Formats: sequence, C-alpha cells, structure tokens
Amino acid sequence: MRYDAETVGPLGPDRKAVPVTAWGRTAAEFVAGAPGLADLPTPVVTLDDGAVTDNVAVMAGWARAAGVDLAPHGKTTMAPALWRAQLDAGAWGLTVATPWQLAVALTEGVPRVLAAYSVLDPGVLALVSRPRTARVLVWADGVDVVAAMAPHVAGAVEPVDVLVDLGAPGGRTGARSLEAAVAVGRAVVTTPGLRLAGVAGYEGALAHDASPESLDRIRTYLTQLAAVHTALRDLYDPATELVVTAGGSAYFDLVAEALAPLHDPDGRRGQATRVVVRAGAYLAHDDGFYRGISPFARVPGSRNGGGGLRAALHGWVRIISRPEPGLALADGGKRDLPFDEGLPEVQAIRQGGTAATEPLAGAEVTALADQHTFLRLSGDAERLAVGDVVRLGLSHPCTTFDKWSLLPVLDDAHAPQPVVVDVVRTVFG
Repeated sequence: MRYDAETVGPLGPDRKAVPVTAWGRTAAEFVAGAPGLADLPTPVVTLDDGAVTDNVAVMAGWARAAGVDLAPHGKTTMAPALWRAQLDAGAWGLTVATPWQLAVALTEGVPRVLAAYSVLDPGVLALVSRPRTARVLVWADGVDVVAAMAPHVAGAVEPVDVLVDLGAPGGRTGARSLEAAVAVGRAVVTTPGLRLAGVAGYEGALAHDASPESLDRIRTYLTQLAAVHTALRDLYDPATELVVTAGGSAYFDLVAEALAPLHDPDGRRGQATRVVVRAGAYLAHDDGFYRGISPFARVPGSRNGGGGLRAALHGWVRIISRPEPGLALADGGKRDLPFDEGLPEVQAIRQGGTAATEPLAGAEVTALADQHTFLRLSGDAERLAVGDVVRLGLSHPCTTFDKWSLLPVLDDAHAPQPVVVDVVRTVFG
C-alpha cells in the first residue's frame, strides 16, 4: 500500500466505491484482504496501479530528455497521494487553478506552487504574503489585476512572485499583446509587495486538435511568449530565479521545442531561469481525447497510442436491463463517468460480474443519463445479459476524478481477475 489505504479511516456509505461488506472496516483492513474486482460495487471507477507508475516514469523521463521541469496540474486529480508520486519522481512543483486548490497544496506541503490564475482573494493573498517554506508564483494579465492585488500585499513580509500571463485573441486569460504584457510587468515592479518572476501562458485554449494549422498556431504563440520574456529582462530583479511556463497535456512537446533553450536553472548563460511544463493529465492518460492528441501519440512508431502512456482510469458498470434487442442499460451515468470530451468506450465483459475479463466487440455507448448508460449492441455483444459487468474506457481524466472521493487501485485492470491493492483519496471540496 503506497497511496492512501493506511491513512483512510473506517469506511462507510459516504464512499460510493466501497462495498457494503467493507463498512466499518478501515481502508487498510479492506485492502489487506486482497479483495477482487468482483467484490466492488457498480458503478465504480478504478485506477490501474501499473499504468499510473509507468506514466509518472515516462513523463519524468521525457522532461529530463527535453531539458525542462515539470509542475503537473494538480486539478486533474486533486489527490495528494498522486501529487507525492509525481514529486517523488522529480517534479519541480505543482500547478493549481483556484485559491482553494492553492490552500490545499500548501497544506499538503507542496514545495513550489504555480497558481495559474489571478489571485485576488484577500485571505489567500495574505496567506502567500507571510513567511513560508513553499514558493508560490501567481499570474497577472492586466494592470488592473495588479492594482486589485496591491492593497492586500502592501505589507507583505515576503514579496509575492508574479508571472506575466500572455494570452492571444480568442484564447482564455492573458495580455493580448507584447506591449500589454510589458505594461503588466512594469506595474508589478512598481507595486510594493510584488516581485516580477517571469512569464506564463496556456497554449491549449488556442487549439483542440493536432492538425498542421493548429500546431502552427501553437508554435506562433509560444514564440510570442518567449518574446515577452526577452522584453521583460531589464525589469527582472537579478537575484530572482525566473520561471517561464506553459504546456498543458496536449502540446507539451511544442512547448519544449520552443522554450527549452531558455532553461538555465544554474544561470550559466545569464539569470537563472526555469522552463516549467504544467501537463497533468498524463498521470492517468485516457482512452479518448488524450489518447488521440497526446504528443507521444504524434510520434511515429509510438506504442499503445501514447508512446508508453497507458489509460489508468476505467469505469465498471453492470447491465441492469435488456428491454429490447440491440439495447442494454447499465447502472453508471453522468454522476459517475466523464462525458465532456467524448462518451466512454466499451472494452471488455465480465460475465455475471465474476467471470474473467475478456474483450467485447459490438457494443457502443450512445448516451449517458444521470445514472444510466445506454449501450447499442450488435454481433457478439448481443450476448450481454443482466448481471454482466462491462469495462469502459474513459475520456478526459479531469472530469473523472472529481466524481469519486475514493478510487480503488487495481493491480492490473486488464488482468482476468484484477485485485484491489490500495485506494486513492481525492479532495474536491
């Protein structure tokens, strides 16, 4: 047990992934009995231990080879045990997207946190203005943002590090031009309690596929981000380690291509600068959106559709109705499974819920209701019967983890009889 089984206390009905037979026992006691997949209730979403371990190692190795640092986006999992796995594998820090996530990361002892948004909450600004062991870097994309922060950091014991956020027309947040970005930098250096520490951006809002046109758009944006960093050089405090950061989970290869030449943490070529990639979905990967758009999948000859990345999340749903030929209804729905980046895909069957897992062809998820999955059946899939359990591949981990406060960890989701070896606790408020 290397995740949360040892620290999660007595189990009960507040954890929907927990079987009734485990109520009153601690998670450690439950896992110690080596329960099988058949012992879990349905619907349930599980993590594949081997896939998580491999994915963390693959991305850590990629970052070393690419010459960049990693600060994985913590919002993907909001699972401190998984954050620790990423940090233990060499991640420089962690990224968050809300004041509450920032507070959670600091509480969990994350050493460096990129707060990828404009921190305007007075309480959180007071928190990061006090002496602390963690380094926190926040975003600002306008002179108005800096002005809104100013009253709450004027008495800061330690200056708050600010990264100038560059955007693009049609994108998300971010200054819309080099001139506007430089104006933000000037406002930061003239505001007591703030310190200019680099530049930040998010290229993922500018494209949603890997077409040549989309990749060119991303490259152009990253070139502009590097130009903003160059334009701010005379404003930086020479004693500050600078951070240049971009990179969601879809285009981090292009980020390294464009920005890795700036990575100079030892300051051998000038002021110490780190290029930090913020990809987070790689830990769980998926069987949908990221399987198709992952940079690893775009490399000729990559295996598993992801260059070593494997989907670690799976849904398991039970057939509860066969009301007509060609149709089956299962017991999972929108409350349990992601659907914003594509519907789940049917992968395998466990007849009666206890037989060995085997591939299943001819079944397709056509819709999700709140608590039901609609499956269209043809060919071999017509054998699906009430009581059978189906394994689903899922798309988009970011909207999967938030549906489960506790996820069982399987030794191997593709084994004939998977075994629960741990649990992961999520923190979603």
